Amino acid sequence: MTGGSSTAKTGLIAFVLLVLVLASYARVGHFAFVDFDDSEYVYENPQVRAGLTLAGISWAFTTTYAANWHPLTWLSHMADVQMFGLEAGWHHRMNVLIHALNAVLLFLVLSCMTGAAWRSAVVAALFAVHPLHVESVAWVAERKDVLSTFFWLLTMGTYAGYVRRPGTWRYLGVTLSFVLGLLSKPMLVTLPFVLLLLDYWPLGRLTSGGPSVSASAPISWERAPGLVIEKIPLLVLAAGSSIVTYVAQASKAATASLEHFPLGERVSNALVSYVLYLVRMAWPTSLAVFYPHPFSIGLHIPMWQALAAGVALAALTLLVLLYGRLRPYLAVGGLWYVGTLVPVIGIVQVGSQAMADRYTYVPLIGIFIAVAWGVADLLGRWRYHQLVGPALGATVILGLLLATRAQTAHWRDNASIYTHAIAVTQNNWLAWNNLGNHQLNRRDPRQAIASFQEALRIKPNYADAWYNAGIGFGQLNDYPRAIASYEEALRLDPTNADGWVYRGLAHQAIGQYRQAIACYESALRLRPADAVALNNLVVTHAMQGNRGEALEAYQRLRAVDSVRAEELLRAIGVGR
Repeated sequence: MTGGSSTAKTGLIAFVLLVLVLASYARVGHFAFVDFDDSEYVYENPQVRAGLTLAGISWAFTTTYAANWHPLTWLSHMADVQMFGLEAGWHHRMNVLIHALNAVLLFLVLSCMTGAAWRSAVVAALFAVHPLHVESVAWVAERKDVLSTFFWLLTMGTYAGYVRRPGTWRYLGVTLSFVLGLLSKPMLVTLPFVLLLLDYWPLGRLTSGGPSVSASAPISWERAPGLVIEKIPLLVLAAGSSIVTYVAQASKAATASLEHFPLGERVSNALVSYVLYLVRMAWPTSLAVFYPHPFSIGLHIPMWQALAAGVALAALTLLVLLYGRLRPYLAVGGLWYVGTLVPVIGIVQVGSQAMADRYTYVPLIGIFIAVAWGVADLLGRWRYHQLVGPALGATVILGLLLATRAQTAHWRDNASIYTHAIAVTQNNWLAWNNLGNHQLNRRDPRQAIASFQEALRIKPNYADAWYNAGIGFGQLNDYPRAIASYEEALRLDPTNADGWVYRGLAHQAIGQYRQAIACYESALRLRPADAVALNNLVVTHAMQGNRGEALEAYQRLRAVDSVRAEELLRAIGVGR
């Protein structure tokens, strides 16, 4: 094939991949922000709302806000606000654009490494349109997924260039891409392991004849130590990122202790999740924004399920390794999948989810490689493979594209996300609670309280739902039930400063001023600069005639929020 025709084919495939992504996510540009992390990441985050500023850049590199350290992700959100303001559609479109670039980059890198353009195109097309990737693309807060994967693929590409022509500058290019990926999301800690897999296939660096020899040739194990040593700088960076991530998550109590999630439950869930991800890859239905971990409500994964999943996973691994010598892409694809899921499989439990669609964004690339190369090899034995192969590929990709379009529809707003999650999962206490929050925001407290009560039926010790129910009763002016809800919320989580403030307001509304003052003081012990609590403390003391205490609280308020203090001064005259 001539260089011109090869370039034309590459350009055509890249164009088709872009069309597939745009067709899959055409609706996303009309979606709203959702209150599930989008508020923390964008529209209620004062640093991000300010756009790109020197103070914001400094904050991005020093904060562990949202239990993560990913400064480049924060900067990307700031850049979106700088360019588009808080127009949600454009933030979504940027996610789609990066996902489209990832699909094209995946094709280019694989094609460059393997020389198999059409098989690489199938892998990239599956990546582009698979419904399991909707969460990473249609959720603004998951910018870290698509952005970090861009640098993951860029690192693979620069590594392929380094392998062809080794040199210090090329290795520095690999390292820089890797660092940028780690600054976007620590998911890249497994990338050095994947580069070692690529050394085996398709780069052939573990075979006696080098990269030009088929990876099915005998393995030259004496080469392995040198290839591992070559990755040491990357491994050191990965270890550093892992430590920083663990500290960030632990500091925000995002990691669960063994008391809350015993090791046996974690291992059982990990085994089941490995298999379920494969099942959902093959049959992507009943996808949800949150899959509750059974142990989060005191349930256990049945032993037979864990054993069956373990046996199935062991059998698949053995099969892959047995055929790995003749079909090296099977070994690489299978180990890619198993290895890259390790950080998010739940052995280190972060949050209360059993699994998450977004965790498959990179790991499924390994399965797609095994499928694309494996099916092509099987069909290659058939007489009509040149007709059957393209027809089969087009049918599968079209089916996945339609499924992805259907799945994206569930992300159009808060109500759709949570009602769909409730419909396709069981005991989804978080979805009920978040649906209730949405209903509160729409000034529908009765329906919201019903949702919170459903969450509490599933998980009676859910402090957030008790707190939110208190807000709902407060909106209905049912202050005794609001106080009772706040009391239970604060019994479960006495560190909830907002809970103390709202409970104080409820006491204040029915004339229980001493109880209100005690609540505001409890809030201020947790958050000494809480302007709302100080404001309410001033008002309550003034209503009781405690002029000295009111003046002291007013002085504290003026020190933390002079504007609010001046407004209060004009309203009730305290401080004159």
